[in-house]
Amino acid sequence: MILGRVIGTVVATQKNERYGGARILLVQPIQPDGSERGTPILALDAVDAGVGDTVLVVQEGWAASTAATGEPGAAIDSTIVGVVDAIEVFDPLPL
Repeated sequence: MILGRVIGTVVATQKNERYGGARILLVQPIQPDGSERGTPILALDAVDAGVGDTVLVVQEGWAASTAATGEPGAAIDSTIVGVVDAIEVFDPLPL
């Protein structure tokens, strides 16, 4: 899974009918502290996320396909599967 922040939307006037009314969002991968890492990715939105939301992205064919369309086999690489409410990072216990 990838932690990310939605930074934009993608408008597609035509897309495969299998994707129905699914939205495509642009997601910037982030570290737990909110700093950016890597390059933005495109992901189908399965949870009604919006610009500015911190999200969880599945980036694996089978899981991404079934989460986005409810059926395996769609040509989807990344799907937003959760909107993150909060992130808490705990220091490890001292040895």
